[in-house]
Amino acid sequence: MTTDSFTATAGTVRTRENPLLRWALITDGAVSAVNGLAYVAAANAVGDLLELPVSLLVPAGVFLVVYGLVLIAMARRPRLARRAVAGVVVLNALWVVDSLVVASGAWFDPGTAGVVWLLMQAAVVAAFAVVQAVGMRRAG
Repeated sequence: MTTDSFTATAGTVRTRENPLLRWALITDGAVSAVNGLAYVAAANAVGDLLELPVSLLVPAGVFLVVYGLVLIAMARRPRLARRAVAGVVVLNALWVVDSLVVASGAWFDPGTAGVVWLLMQAAVVAAFAVVQAVGMRRAG
């Protein structure tokens, strides 16, 4: 067990004393949930704008809403398992890779607005992953 003020045990992180990690989880959760709601509620309009199929946007949107709510719930807990935070970082990294693959046209054929959106989304999610990893590292 470490004596670091942020760490309860070697396997947990205290979120209340770790404002960077807490902020990153809450902000990532809120952005994800709002993005997901837009994908679900306006799937046809978003699909037309980005030239992406509704069959991609709706499941992605549902995932994002649930994921966002889970992240917010995680941030509200006084302690988190390090594995849970590492899992968030890995899921965000996978989202970045998938966004880049979709933007490349390998799976779908997004329009210019879709490519720009996917690249911007990948950059934001990558930033969240980095900040979350840094927050976890600062926890000891």
